[in-house]
Amino acid sequence: MIAYADTGFLISLYGHDAYSGAARLLAQSQPSFISTPLVEAEFVNALELRVFRKEWTRSQAQSVHNHFMQHQAAAIIRSEPFPLEAWVDAVTLSRRYSSKLGARTLDILHVAAALILKPDVFFTFDKRQGQLAKAEGLRVLPV
Repeated sequence: MIAYADTGFLISLYGHDAYSGAARLLAQSQPSFISTPLVEAEFVNALELRVFRKEWTRSQAQSVHNHFMQHQAAAIIRSEPFPLEAWVDAVTLSRRYSSKLGARTLDILHVAAALILKPDVFFTFDKRQGQLAKAEGLRVLPV
């Protein structure tokens, strides 16, 4: 199974938070994850924000990042370029859904990329992003 996971899902999967148990349960199916530079940049920023907010120590954030990088090296996480056409699609998705769902730009960019990369499943714990992905025909977990 090929999965596109948003950053929040990946932080929960690799770190420890309220959603970690659910993320690990979903990952038991051993999907291959698609990553893009957007995912990687947002993942690193999320780690740094956890340190800033004193939710994690620098050592904890580094450990999570190292685990993520090990999975990239082992091709459990497959890096793909961010699809250029996703920028155009994001404008269309914004016009179609933002006023209805309250979708944020990064959520829209993740969904636009996933629509082009065509994963089997889109993992997110973000309600609005999940609604957007479902509206566009992606299989979203958890439901």
